[in-house]
Amino acid sequence: MASLPIAAAAEIRAKAASLGFDAVGIARAEPGGQDAARLQAFLAAGSHGTMGWLAERTGERASPRALWPAARSVISVGLSYAPAGDPLASLARRERGTISVYARGRDYHDLLKGRLKHLAQHLLARHGGEVKVFVDTAPVLEKPAAQRAGLGWQGKHTNLVSRTHGSWLFLGEVFSTLELEEDAPHRDRCGSCRRCLDACPTDAFPAPYRLDARRCISYLTLEHEGPIPEALRPAIGNRIAGCDDCLAVCPWNRFARQSRHIAFAERTALASPRLAELALLDDAGFRALFSASPIKRIGRNRFARNVAIAVGNSGEPGLRPAAARLAADPDAVVAEAGAWAARRLA
Repeated sequence: MASLPIAAAAEIRAKAASLGFDAVGIARAEPGGQDAARLQAFLAAGSHGTMGWLAERTGERASPRALWPAARSVISVGLSYAPAGDPLASLARRERGTISVYARGRDYHDLLKGRLKHLAQHLLARHGGEVKVFVDTAPVLEKPAAQRAGLGWQGKHTNLVSRTHGSWLFLGEVFSTLELEEDAPHRDRCGSCRRCLDACPTDAFPAPYRLDARRCISYLTLEHEGPIPEALRPAIGNRIAGCDDCLAVCPWNRFARQSRHIAFAERTALASPRLAELALLDDAGFRALFSASPIKRIGRNRFARNVAIAVGNSGEPGLRPAAARLAADPDAVVAEAGAWAARRLA
């Protein structure tokens, strides 16, 4: 398809901004250089753990055109979810749980996908072509795509870093059959800094720009089913859903302003919940507390396992009844974690 004039790309960027996107950029739908090699090395080392889906459709992950041959441009967008205060403040309150910032508000998938669809419809109405919208719904390497589109760069913690929004961007993409003017890819600005690597409680970074998910607290608490290795449990502390340590210490966050999106505002009930109360949750209670939250997808049992580990790490004798309750849970994995917690508090 013939290229559209430069003004068309500018108009698309302006429309994205009017829809509330905090960052937008355009890149060609071409392979991302070393992206495929890095993915293969990650998989070959077994660093993906039990996330078998990452090893599927690797060819499509390596190139937008392998996923959709008609694609010519990729519009990458970002929504800021930057917190108002210190996201690590609750780590010191051992009798309470710490939930990752991204999950303290509403599920970002719904908001991001809705706005992406509006952008895609505008693109079709004004410029034609065909489009596909993605928000964690296909084998797309979102962070490399965002870097090629100029939104930021993949830092040493492997997450996207923005000069404007720090480490706090939700990402999504519109694939288009149109030839759009591309933005310059963002260059790496990490320099000699290694704060993110040094901050990791479980040493999940064997080297800069390399993550071993098997040691990552976000992976262990959200993606991993079954018992969490005992050797890693003490370092998890009171993190019961995700981990923000490597994100929160990035110096570029000093430029990030609090997110303007009300949907991402911290819910009081999830700011620093009491472990004693979380230990009482049955499936219905879990679903009610995490209604419209991305945590809901991990299920009550996996969450209760995480709560049990936090209880065991609390050092609080007053949480012994909570540990005993979890140790008697009908789910074997929860019960094992509860028994571990009871021994730690004995």
